[in-house]
Amino acid sequence: MVRRITTYLKDPVKAAPLAVFRILFGCLMMFATLRFVSGNWVEKYYIAPAFHFKYFGFEFVTTLGYYTYILYAITFVAALGITIGYRYRLSCILFFLTFTYSELIDKTYYLNHYYFVSLIGFLLIFLPANSHFSLDAFRNPKMAYSKIPRYNILVIQLMLCIVYFYAGLAKANSDWLLRAMPLQIWLPSRDYLPIIGDFFREEWMHYVMSWCGMLYDLSIPFLLFYKRTRLFAFGLVLIFHVLTRILFPIGVFPYVMICSTLIFFDASFHEKIIDILRKALRLRGKLKDTTTLFWIPNAKNRFLAGLFIVFFTFQLLFPFRYLLYPDELFWTEEGYRFSWRVMLTEKGGYVQYKIVNPENGNWFYVDHSKFLTDYQEKQLRTQADFILEFAHFLEKHFQDRGIKDPEVYVDSYIALNGRLSQRYIDPNVDLTKINDSWKHKDWILPFNDKIYGF
Repeated sequence: MVRRITTYLKDPVKAAPLAVFRILFGCLMMFATLRFVSGNWVEKYYIAPAFHFKYFGFEFVTTLGYYTYILYAITFVAALGITIGYRYRLSCILFFLTFTYSELIDKTYYLNHYYFVSLIGFLLIFLPANSHFSLDAFRNPKMAYSKIPRYNILVIQLMLCIVYFYAGLAKANSDWLLRAMPLQIWLPSRDYLPIIGDFFREEWMHYVMSWCGMLYDLSIPFLLFYKRTRLFAFGLVLIFHVLTRILFPIGVFPYVMICSTLIFFDASFHEKIIDILRKALRLRGKLKDTTTLFWIPNAKNRFLAGLFIVFFTFQLLFPFRYLLYPDELFWTEEGYRFSWRVMLTEKGGYVQYKIVNPENGNWFYVDHSKFLTDYQEKQLRTQADFILEFAHFLEKHFQDRGIKDPEVYVDSYIALNGRLSQRYIDPNVDLTKINDSWKHKDWILPFNDKIYGF
């Protein structure tokens, strides 16, 4: 059995699908980078704020000020290098490092698709996506191959399957399926859309879209792998992501997923795309990459095999870390990020910081809008690790202003998925005495309801 699997993974297949994926991914990343810079979001998100919320374990990643524009310039050039396959390996490394660094500056702007892009950028470092229809292959015929081991394409397909399937599992919960939450809150506000807008006021439509969303995510990996259903599946991909783009402005993610799923199509389809590109670019003749890249059991390939095993084991297990924590995941959000849980909650929150001078008992409230942007404030109101980190910032801030050991308390309430709000953080806990860690945050008060699901 193991031998059959390894033989299947090592079998040579045409390299065109990986080449087309490289080109489309690189183009989308160039567009996304230009869009981010032209929208003045570098200034708004990374330069202007006086305070940045850090990921646990990545506190050393700091803002570069106006040098952040240089970081984005490198990201753009690296994405261009990926697109045309020039200095491909270096381009992939630079893209992964610069893109990931910019996302680690402030966790306020965490999105699943940024995480997905970083993972794909990492995987591309180790895949021969420049072996076909690339400048590297043109300049150095020794790097040109018409066929590559199958696993080089399967790793991208598997990453996409994990994203979809885990998103489907996350939707298999009682709020999403039995209460149509949070779509029942969001969709009525989209009733202005032509033709379909009227339906978004109907409760039955909220349930239909909730169930269809779950079934789509769970089934689409299998439908894409099976040749007879592949075209139907891609039609569903188009409908789902175009509708998502219309209803929820989430940047280039829908386009990334639409283009990425093309890698499931046969090599003949991608060869036609390459022929179209060749004619559009007025490239004469065919690339002389008629050789095959075979898998050889040397140290390099064994290392890559081990790397992919570790990588995908992590991707399969890490989203389930929430099982190690008590209380409701959607309430505490312990184990929520990096688990492909997309748009599952609607939270409204209130938070008020109280600073106490232990030397004389005097106290006062803090206007945190003086330190944070509007979007940072929005995230602060509903996420415990944000609340704790900002408490430590306030501790240091008021130490510098003469209070020797200020105590920081929080009055916090959250409403989750249409429920009445309830107190979130224990108001009697001095947050300056608590350090962030992987341990359960027992200073989060218990959730007074139950959400069933994965």
